[in-house]
Amino acid sequence: MSHAPVPGPRSLELGARIAGVECPAFTHRRTTRAGADATDAAPIVLASGSGATLLDVDGNRYLDLAAGFGSVLVGHAAPRIVAAIAEQAGRLVQGLGDVYASDVKLALLERLARLHPSPGAQVLLAQSGGDAIAAAMKTATLATGRHAFVAFDGAYHGLGYAPLAACGFRASFREPFAPQLNQAVSFAPFPGLRGATVEASLAFVSDLLRVRPCAAVLVEPVLGRGGCVVPPAGFLRELTRLAHQHGALVIADEIWTGLGRAGSWLRSAEDGAVADIVCLGKGLGGGVSISACIATREAMRGWCQGEVVHTSTHAGSPLACAAALATLEALEEEALVARSRALGSEAVERFRRALATSRFVRDVRGRGLMIGVELDGAECAMKCVRGLLRRGIVVVSGGIAGDVLTLTPPLTIDAEALFSFGDALAEVLAA
Repeated sequence: MSHAPVPGPRSLELGARIAGVECPAFTHRRTTRAGADATDAAPIVLASGSGATLLDVDGNRYLDLAAGFGSVLVGHAAPRIVAAIAEQAGRLVQGLGDVYASDVKLALLERLARLHPSPGAQVLLAQSGGDAIAAAMKTATLATGRHAFVAFDGAYHGLGYAPLAACGFRASFREPFAPQLNQAVSFAPFPGLRGATVEASLAFVSDLLRVRPCAAVLVEPVLGRGGCVVPPAGFLRELTRLAHQHGALVIADEIWTGLGRAGSWLRSAEDGAVADIVCLGKGLGGGVSISACIATREAMRGWCQGEVVHTSTHAGSPLACAAALATLEALEEEALVARSRALGSEAVERFRRALATSRFVRDVRGRGLMIGVELDGAECAMKCVRGLLRRGIVVVSGGIAGDVLTLTPPLTIDAEALFSFGDALAEVLAA
């Protein structure tokens, strides 16, 4: 799918200019991960996209299996979302948030409230996934009067100060800021990660909850950035029961897994867990930044004490709300949640067959169109990311050791295009 070198001359030029004016954290991280061959870290620079296709500034065409870290849920430049944004832009770009709401915000609030498995749920809109998690943690503290939390090894909830304290993905993300973070966050093993079992995980959580009264247990139904680790069926249901037994709430971080990404509207509900608080983000706006904290009416009642709010200028902006409504309509009317479940299951089986003979592949796993391919180390994963890019396929690496290729394509992706990944990766690994 590529015509010019990857990265091409225009990407190299613009990439160098970006490095000169952007915070150096990102360039430093790329070159560090590239190892000895720092030139291999040079990025492509994107120009446009349509559906599951991306074009860079050199005219190279790519199959997009990352979709903006899973946020472009129904594809790039999806006509329904483009039209909704354009119509709303011609009508009302910005309102007055929680002072004078817009009609489109009300429509979204009502639609999101119906997603929660508990009737009468209420919604707090936010701007990013991490923002929604911060809102959820505040909600849990106000509802219970407690300040401690249980989180999980390998979990990633965002990098703002509240969610950063609960980041089990990488200690180095937390350590420079540790004195400023909530010290009352404890980490439990996540089933399937580092050999942890469901029994060991639940026993660990039980011990934590007995020792210290906690506001909430914060959990990803499937570890996303942690490597697409899927816990055994029933784990979330039992975790919720255990938390409630000790007076703690449950916050289900569905920012990545929700809205069909993992093959369900809400992965936690499918596993039998009625979480007190559910967080949505990433794909909610179809690529536009918006998120939501959805909680039971009882949990939300905690906000009715004194004058305490969680808001911002652009939270629930009309443009973002219009994009979110269009995304939800597409998911429902085009049956994309069921499609994700079926297509993802078939893709995992095809990838397993295509990669069965490679000594570099440790596992292929996932739910819906949230698929992880665990490889023989981070260096192997990075070489595959670059090798696939040169073959016209965009993927990103994840996992706590950086050794998992993470596939989160648009839910509208052509099936045969998705299946082509297996043979392409086999070729890269054999090269």
